[in-house]
Amino acid sequence: MYAPAISAETVGAQAIHMQLLTIPPGGRAKAHKHASHETAIYMLSGVGGMWYGDQLEQHVLLGPTEFLYIPADMPHLPYNPSATENAIAVIARTDPNEQESVVLLPHLDALH
Repeated sequence: MYAPAISAETVGAQAIHMQLLTIPPGGRAKAHKHASHETAIYMLSGVGGMWYGDQLEQHVLLGPTEFLYIPADMPHLPYNPSATENAIAVIARTDPNEQESVVLLPHLDALH
């Protein structure tokens, strides 16, 4: 669940977007990348997992108060490994629009 806070749509931002992301227990996104835009993540609570790389071959877990940088055009698949707790993070991206730079990568979804 995304809760946009700062974006072109909400406040007329021109070069940045910020939102609160909540991934429910066991939830996951679809494999995707953000065309030409960098992303920074700050984990507020819970644990977030992410597969990343050209074939989602790399993995990282992020806990509360940890930061993560995702380069532009980096394929990734975020998920919540917990069966009981939400994963909640603040996300900032160099794309002022909420979802325009998202490029879905369905050929990678079945890898994990």
